[in-house]
Amino acid sequence: MSNEPVLHVNLPGIPKIKSGKVREMFDLGDRLLLVATDRISAFDCIMPNGVPRKGEVLTQISHFWFEKFASFQPNHLLAGPDDPLPPNLQSFAPTLARRSMVVKKARPLAIECVVRGYLAGSGWKEYRQSQTVCGIKLPAGLTESAELPEPIFTPATKAETGHDENISQAEAEKIVGAEIARQARDASLKLYSTARDYARQRGIVIADTKFEFGLCEGKLILIDEVLTPDSSRFWPADQYQPGRGQPSFDKQFVRDYLETLDWDKTPPAPALPPEVVAKTTQKYLDAFQRLTGRPL
Repeated sequence: MSNEPVLHVNLPGIPKIKSGKVREMFDLGDRLLLVATDRISAFDCIMPNGVPRKGEVLTQISHFWFEKFASFQPNHLLAGPDDPLPPNLQSFAPTLARRSMVVKKARPLAIECVVRGYLAGSGWKEYRQSQTVCGIKLPAGLTESAELPEPIFTPATKAETGHDENISQAEAEKIVGAEIARQARDASLKLYSTARDYARQRGIVIADTKFEFGLCEGKLILIDEVLTPDSSRFWPADQYQPGRGQPSFDKQFVRDYLETLDWDKTPPAPALPPEVVAKTTQKYLDAFQRLTGRPL
């Protein structure tokens, strides 16, 4: 297994539709190919060096959750994690192995479906000012990292650049339609609650997460990545203590390092030192092992 991070993926003869902060999307005609690179971003900037095996971890954790939720939540997967690649992709197998997904084409909803179960990040900042999170009133006296009385659905707009903006359920209904917005909210809360209870038994607190849904043949399906350290805030359960910030399995570790630098959080981003890269790889691999019970 190479320790060189995969930062860019190009597949000659296969059209690339989109290149995001981490993922590359290719058109296979009636299907799509999603490839998770080892790029890592923080403060909306992509770091110049990547984190080896990160893309593998994101893809394999997503496969794990898609399978776990399949009985009650349809998703976009067309192939399992160990299925062979389509014939026209076989020659790219060394690049694509374990970091790619062949999926249905769907029309993504124009909202992010965020669920928060704990008071952290921007939610904690807002709560201190107004006792609300995304406009939702919460009980008085909660501390940083406290578990909320029940998980809350806090949708957001999708920003092509910069930060997503939190919106109300009513605004989400205006954007995607009342029925679809309600379906997305109910599905998000069920997925989060199921995953939170499972992960807690495995030593991980899932503080919050972001789901992506799309419409395929008129039905709402789960797409993109699911409950990974990139789309969620993962905390080690054995170190969880309300009243302070928490150590994490996600890229918060990278953000914390960057906060120590004299960097104005605009491109170009500074390179991450080898020890930060190695520790970050280990955090991602550890998250996979805890959730699935096996090493990657």
